Amino acid sequence: MSMLVLFLGFCVLSLAGVPIYAGLGLASILYLLVSNPDFIVMLPQRVWSGLDSYMMIALPLFILAGELMNRGGITQRIIDFSLHVVRPIKGGLGEVCVVASMVFGGISGSSVADASAIGSVMIPAMEKKGFSKRYATGLVVAASTMGMIIPPSIPMVTYSMVSGASIGDLFMAGLVPGVMIGLFQLVALFFYKRTNKLHLLEQAIEHRHGFWKTGREGLLALIMPLLIIGTISFGVATASESASIAVLYSLIIGFFVFKELRLKDLPEVLEKTFITSSSVMIIIGFSMIFGWVMAMEKVPNTIAMFFMTMEVSRFWVLMILVVFILFIGTFLDVTPALLLVTPIMIPVLRHYGIDEVQFGAIMIVGTAVGLVSPPLGMCLNAGNKISGLPIWDIFTAALPFLICDVIVLLLVTYVPEVSLTVPRLLGGH
Repeated sequence: MSMLVLFLGFCVLSLAGVPIYAGLGLASILYLLVSNPDFIVMLPQRVWSGLDSYMMIALPLFILAGELMNRGGITQRIIDFSLHVVRPIKGGLGEVCVVASMVFGGISGSSVADASAIGSVMIPAMEKKGFSKRYATGLVVAASTMGMIIPPSIPMVTYSMVSGASIGDLFMAGLVPGVMIGLFQLVALFFYKRTNKLHLLEQAIEHRHGFWKTGREGLLALIMPLLIIGTISFGVATASESASIAVLYSLIIGFFVFKELRLKDLPEVLEKTFITSSSVMIIIGFSMIFGWVMAMEKVPNTIAMFFMTMEVSRFWVLMILVVFILFIGTFLDVTPALLLVTPIMIPVLRHYGIDEVQFGAIMIVGTAVGLVSPPLGMCLNAGNKISGLPIWDIFTAALPFLICDVIVLLLVTYVPEVSLTVPRLLGGH
């Protein structure tokens, strides 16, 4: 009865539009009032214990580094660099959009930031060159899913805190799936253009600089993810220290190389970082209460025992997991989805020989699809704000490219080498 109060309370509060953190906290309080009111005094301690982690330092620092790079003029330079990259294959704005998202994903660590930054430049540019606004917006939001998969990844930091998996291994596990999504989307774009006769509209966008200047500035942007990944993977720095290095690098590039970052920009940058970090941290804190309650009721162990006693094969357990992740992504954002699903499913997957790193890759790729799933997909909403188009129109335009994400999700799920090869090569897993 008490567990029914917990889950029904959370569902009702979420459907009523209550913020996720409040829904988690209030549902947990309702449960404790019904089952054991004496435990309510422990709630502040449980919230604080969820935030009292050295790993939490990395979260706002990665967000700050991304904000500094965005404000420092990196977005336009990434687009210019991407134009030169796709030129040998006679690419147009569609290919530029996908390649730019791949590069930008290695800087921001956030798909929503990717959709907002790339979309604000590419959607008007593609529309100006004859592409429909619907097509341009759909491609942008679908390509933005790479932002949280290609390392560094802010959601992977959150997952690492919950699962205990190595953040370096997780970053490496997302590299191949993220790049595969980009390559598959380029292939889908090629056939989509031929089918819809869009090749006649392909025109190059104007670029401001020559090849060498554009290439040099693009490589300066690429150094940042390599710096983060290299220092963590080879044990030079922890995730928090690596994030600090990324902030310092962003400041140097913005102030002294590109010279587009100004002292007057810093208050707004810090404000955005504070708001974004706080929204994530408060969800993490209150989700710890929810997780604590489920642990007391032994929900993860019960689910694990259910699958064991049913003797469900590994194939079907993984298929159930994939469907569940895609379903939950339609009404939960990435962070609460990670925090709710991870502690429940890890015991089950351990029984079937699936470790935390592969599961992390499955969760990250799966929840990235949810960012483009109506009605609450954050990337869909970012595209809606930029283009003004209805969310459903954007989703239908993005669907041909979103299928690429689902294909990669299935590969990551059933072919462990897709996510684990790079961590193993680097000796971390």
